[in-house]
Amino acid sequence: MSKEIEVKVLNVDLLEMEKKLKELGAKLVAEEYQINTVIDTKERYIENKLNSYLRIRESKNLLTGESSIKLTLKKNIGRERARQNIEITTKIDNKEAMLEILKNLQYNVVQEGHKRRKTFIYDNIRFDLDKWDQNTYPYEYMEIEVKKEEDLEKAIKLLNISKEQISTKSIMELREELSAPL
Repeated sequence: MSKEIEVKVLNVDLLEMEKKLKELGAKLVAEEYQINTVIDTKERYIENKLNSYLRIRESKNLLTGESSIKLTLKKNIGRERARQNIEITTKIDNKEAMLEILKNLQYNVVQEGHKRRKTFIYDNIRFDLDKWDQNTYPYEYMEIEVKKEEDLEKAIKLLNISKEQISTKSIMELREELSAPL
């Protein structure tokens, strides 16, 4: 179980941001292809009652060739200046068996999305450059994840990010905004 503090930076050009990160001396630690499968009940118990989401993430690190499958319950505990979550994660070795167990417990696949992610680390700050498939979320964004909130301010200043670009919304909330009538 771990606590994370993160924000999304919207309306960002990932190539430009990657260039800035490299110029700072940030280290590329992963380049991943992910399949993220979100699970919930028909009534959306996990989302509505727990303010959380349950996902299975299949990751392949294109730099190392390593693959993993992890089940994570991500519980939101705050979002004042940054999104704060508790993540409870375990490795699994058989996604289909896990989905069948969950299905028998009345949990079903809500959504499945494919994402490419490049992860950079600079001074204990994690920068994830994310691009989802068009059906999941058509816009590029960056996540900044820190252990201490003051590091978040440091990251925003280092990269000259506008406060208007900062979001504490989850990917589920961003997706819902896209389908909401204007």
